[in-house]
Amino acid sequence: MGPDYRVLVRRARKLAQQYFLVYQEPIPTGQLVQRVASVMQEYTQSGGVRPFGVSLLIAGWDEDRPYLFQSDPSGAYFAWKATAMGKSYVNGKTFLEKRYQLDDLCRLIYCSV
Repeated sequence: MGPDYRVLVRRARKLAQQYFLVYQEPIPTGQLVQRVASVMQEYTQSGGVRPFGVSLLIAGWDEDRPYLFQSDPSGAYFAWKATAMGKSYVNGKTFLEKRYQLDDLCRLIYCSV
């Protein structure tokens, strides 16, 4: 994993810990994604720093349901039921479109946890 990834993961962990210390409960996935994306967006506008060169897939479980978000280097983020990214993302998305069913995914996540 590249250095940009490590910086963002470290920042996300710190944000989650700060939230837990204040509210005594885990940070909601959407709120964590929003805060990490805000950090990514700040680096696109600040002088003397370069934007992060990494996109993130952030998954979580809140209120009895799974969440999946994709954040890109600009700080924009999107919610997905399933997605793929990387070198062969087109093949991955095609695979998911053909075989994805929400019930199967929820059952698989529940069994793996």
